[in-house]
Amino acid sequence: MSLHINSAAPATQTKQKYSFNKLQKRIRRNVGKAIDDFGMIEDGDKVMVCLSGGKDSYTMLDVLMYLQRIAPISFDIVAVNLDQKQPGFPEHILPEYLQSLGVDFRIVEEDTYSIVKDKIPEGKTTCSLCSRLRRGILYRTATELGATKIALGHHRDDMLETLFLNMFHGGKLKSMPPKLVSDDGKHVVIRPLAYCTERDIEKYATAVEFPIIPCNLCGSQENLQRQNIKMMLQDWNKRFPGRIESMFRAMQNVTPSHLVDKNLHDFKAIKATGEAQPEGDIAFDAPEFEPESRPDTADSINIVNLTE
Repeated sequence: MSLHINSAAPATQTKQKYSFNKLQKRIRRNVGKAIDDFGMIEDGDKVMVCLSGGKDSYTMLDVLMYLQRIAPISFDIVAVNLDQKQPGFPEHILPEYLQSLGVDFRIVEEDTYSIVKDKIPEGKTTCSLCSRLRRGILYRTATELGATKIALGHHRDDMLETLFLNMFHGGKLKSMPPKLVSDDGKHVVIRPLAYCTERDIEKYATAVEFPIIPCNLCGSQENLQRQNIKMMLQDWNKRFPGRIESMFRAMQNVTPSHLVDKNLHDFKAIKATGEAQPEGDIAFDAPEFEPESRPDTADSINIVNLTE
């Protein structure tokens, strides 16, 4: 991995290098913390790292390879890319890059492009079908490779966007979990970038100069609803610094008894006991707010044993 530093005065170069080192440590720390918090990787695991050619999956592979070198546990990594036979897809980029890293990898060739184009009417979003096809192929590949974990490159912002998508359009309080069992029940899917911000990942990918391959299945088609949610969150972040961080903390601090899901909490069993309850009726109490903070304050996060 090489860091790109603009040709400038030595003082500027030193500042750039310092900023990069700070950024790199923050990303590594956040990945290590997520792995530790959710038990994502265990001794003896074989982790299949799904590599799309985008900034997120490149960053995930980069950090996991670093953690593999310094972690107190032993685990294997195999990078997997699905070549979907999109017209003009630069087939040479990923194999050359992965060979340069010396990492074990497999390129899986499946013509999902033709299937999607055949099944989806012109002008309709292809993301849903493309995602389902890709997921099935990756599960099959994980079985063939004997992988115990499947690592996906979704980050914190993806998780927040999914939460609002489900609330606004699906009527569900549901997001992307950091760890889950795959649809076929045979694999554990992990998201090591769960604590990482998209802003940090973009900066890191630019600094390292990953050979980014854009998704152009249908002219870089974007899911309109997700893009609207993304723009809403970005606007909130500009106007109300710290709001994004507060919302993500809320996803980690849930009180089921104060929601309205009868399947999640047994409201019928509630009886007066004559004793105060830890999470009783505090509806009239003044809400407690933590001071708002910018994302860069993530440096204060405790470090786990998988990071420096």
